[in-house]
Amino acid sequence: MAQLQWYPGHMAKTKRQVIAKLKLVDCVIELLDARAPLSSRNPMIHDIVQSKPRVIVLTKADLADYEWIQTWLKRFRQEGYVVVAINAFDSKDTKNIIKACEEATIKIFEREERQGREKRSIRAMILGIPNVGKSTLINQLVQKRVLTVGDRPGVTKNIQMIRIHPKLELMDTPGILWPKFEDVETAKKLALLGTLKDHLIPLDDIVIYGFNYLHDYHKEAFETRYDFEVDMEDIVSIFDKIGERMGCFRKGKEVDYDRVIDIFLNDFREGRFGKVMLDR
Repeated sequence: MAQLQWYPGHMAKTKRQVIAKLKLVDCVIELLDARAPLSSRNPMIHDIVQSKPRVIVLTKADLADYEWIQTWLKRFRQEGYVVVAINAFDSKDTKNIIKACEEATIKIFEREERQGREKRSIRAMILGIPNVGKSTLINQLVQKRVLTVGDRPGVTKNIQMIRIHPKLELMDTPGILWPKFEDVETAKKLALLGTLKDHLIPLDDIVIYGFNYLHDYHKEAFETRYDFEVDMEDIVSIFDKIGERMGCFRKGKEVDYDRVIDIFLNDFREGRFGKVMLDR
């Protein structure tokens, strides 16, 4: 597959807005998918954020391999970031983000205290690629539904400031992808996780990439889920057998491959093969 380029006009606009609004916040919260912490990291954010204090949050940690999460947490801490891993649906996890923001901005508030300024809440900008869990996280933090949550990328459309807690205000932003993927494998990982819109890469390519990953790292769970022995030398037979086991037929008992693709991608994204790690 050739180099993938995808940079809609609204993302270019969002990038300009983010740069303009950075001066209004104390720190940036960068959300990464815990199942692919490197692949889900937008390389443009380094240039956008520059020296602004940053907290890295690994979202969807409940779906990711625990031991590998610890490896990534250690790496990011060595790079000098405050970092936490969370399940956005667990209020105890999400409260750790407030503590992380306090740690990242301690020098700013110490300076303001010396200047005699009144104590105020931390203002943070939340950044991440589409469908990494921003809206779910904010709704959990504020304990009510304030943002639209969707299982498809591109749900958040505007930049907005939300009071999360007496100690924290969040500036939410739409997800930003980078202009092109030099590494096609990165694009496949993000598509498999549902971060890239499904029409940007052929769906059968995404699914076959998922087959290979599961065969290498979660073979037993893969075979148990669909109740057959996987043979990677015969990809078509895997599609056929999943279709047969899950009852995906067209008229005339032909396997409905579109339904097979939908079922497999949903199973992968919902964690039905166990806790995964695409970036090893």
